[in-house]
Amino acid sequence: MAAEKLTRGRLIQIIVLMTILISAFVWRTVTYTSSESDDGTNNGVKICHLDTTNCQYLLDDKNVDVQLLTKDLTAQTPIRLEITNIDVKPSAIVSGVSMNMGTVPIVFTQYNKNTWVGEFTVPKCTHNPMVWALDITAKSTTMSSQFTVSK
Repeated sequence: MAAEKLTRGRLIQIIVLMTILISAFVWRTVTYTSSESDDGTNNGVKICHLDTTNCQYLLDDKNVDVQLLTKDLTAQTPIRLEITNIDVKPSAIVSGVSMNMGTVPIVFTQYNKNTWVGEFTVPKCTHNPMVWALDITAKSTTMSSQFTVSK
């Protein structure tokens, strides 16, 4: 497209378009609310923090217990996770909350009839402490929790 002379009609079109865009930006900024609130909930669902307590979830009318067997959570050291009272092999992914660090898959091995143990390592991050999200999937149900790791 060749350079055209700025006409009065073109200038009015640019001003109207900029006014619409600025209005939309201001409206979105003023009305935006975060999906995760400061009270430890995410869309009204309580977030379980594995570094301070064990977590319980309801799956097929049974309480599934999730706990971190490793108590000193530091980056680049193995962290063990135990899931009890579940009869199918779960799958899980760990991902960064404080910073995007990719995802870390957890492979579980069966410890006894209804207990599964998985081991994983999270990388070091510039943030200290770093908050990680744990999403466990079993029987098409996802159970989410968080934990904090120091450098």
